[in-house]
Amino acid sequence: MKAAVSPAFDELKAALGPGGWTQDPAEIAPWLTEWRNRWTGRTPLLLTPRSTKEVARAVTICAAHGVAIIPQGGNTGLVGGQIPHGEVLLSLRKMRAVRDVTPLDDAMTVEAGLTLLEAQQAASAAGRVFPLSLAAEGSATIGGVISTNAGGTQVLRYGMMRDLVLGLEAVMPNGEVFHGLKRLRKDNTGYDLKQLLIGAEGTLGVVTAATLKLFPVMRSRAVAIVGLETAAASVELLARAKAETGGGVEAFELMKRLGTDLVLKHIPDTREPLESRPEWSVLIEIASGTAGGADTQMERLLEVAFEEGLITDAAIAQNDAQRAAFWRLREEHSAALKPEGGGWKHDVSVPISQIADFIDEATAAVERFHPGARVSVFGHVGDGNLHYDILPGVGEDVPAFIGRWKDGSRIVHDVVARYDGSISAEHGLGRLKSEEVLRYKTPLEIETMAAIRRAIDPQRIMNPAVLF
Repeated sequence: MKAAVSPAFDELKAALGPGGWTQDPAEIAPWLTEWRNRWTGRTPLLLTPRSTKEVARAVTICAAHGVAIIPQGGNTGLVGGQIPHGEVLLSLRKMRAVRDVTPLDDAMTVEAGLTLLEAQQAASAAGRVFPLSLAAEGSATIGGVISTNAGGTQVLRYGMMRDLVLGLEAVMPNGEVFHGLKRLRKDNTGYDLKQLLIGAEGTLGVVTAATLKLFPVMRSRAVAIVGLETAAASVELLARAKAETGGGVEAFELMKRLGTDLVLKHIPDTREPLESRPEWSVLIEIASGTAGGADTQMERLLEVAFEEGLITDAAIAQNDAQRAAFWRLREEHSAALKPEGGGWKHDVSVPISQIADFIDEATAAVERFHPGARVSVFGHVGDGNLHYDILPGVGEDVPAFIGRWKDGSRIVHDVVARYDGSISAEHGLGRLKSEEVLRYKTPLEIETMAAIRRAIDPQRIMNPAVLF
């Protein structure tokens, strides 16, 4: 890969025209630092194409000159994959069109720069639901959540982003356009090429548009927060919730006391939902296609859970404002950890049945390695995805603590591996974990993925520092 040279820049500027590029440091600066301030990058040129045709022109020029590209959506990624370190930065944020919504197909086609919230609103306007939901949905873009295969809070019922995409349009590393925008549920005609692009973190091409699955609007919804004595009880409660609702559980979010306390401490206008202040709590959301059905199911579930000793306390949201307040306690966990000075953050998954065992073993290992460290656990019990974060002890020297991150994270990841889990459940690998994952992937897996990349991007110009 050759260094970026001015002839390429001149061609890129001419191809995208006024408004399609900038070298103004002030305009570029907001897109060079990720949310946790862990990476601050640099780029000689920011491209802001307005159409798939312009993206194709830009990629064709970069390919001809061997110039590397970092595609970027809303810059909400947490593993640094969207931050350039000398590469050309290609932002899709100007491509925000809703191309079509077809309720009879339960599908809509949108461009990659549309935010997740805007996609949800477009579906709602057509009397449908696009179910992917996460805390950053107001700024995360469709292209970004596809490229990282985002999960969010409703994977239990609807699946990951990979499960919600019917078709894709993408510009490949040679500048050709993959026209794969289909609304089909069944298409057994060979390899599913769109699935290669989903979760590829921009390494195999630039996603420019997608056709997404839509779902019916549920007629009733109930949200509760319940207290538990142990994390193990949450797994048993999940099984009971599935049985009592016939699959009506949309979200099942675990929270340890430390994280909840930090939300109450650092996030304004938040309140303790349970007077008993349990060590563990779970936010449960049930949705039903019948009026009042969710409330009936929630009440029955909690009655059974109390009888069986699975829960110690419970509060049911009585209106939309209370539902939003309950969800805010969960969604603000990441923001609430930030003022504590930083920590060793982990996005991992293990088999659901082994969640409690993993938490116990990992916590014991961390405490042996770094006595006094504080462990915060929150995440999605329904799919085994935990955000396992380790904070410095109160009054501890934070820079010294952060300096032990690599060794401390290796301890956590080794425990994950013993449970046949994954060191990246929904955030991707990015710059943070692309090297680390080599410890846990088999040689066959690594070589197969590297071979795919060599075949599609032989110059390695697409997000070159990420993946294999």
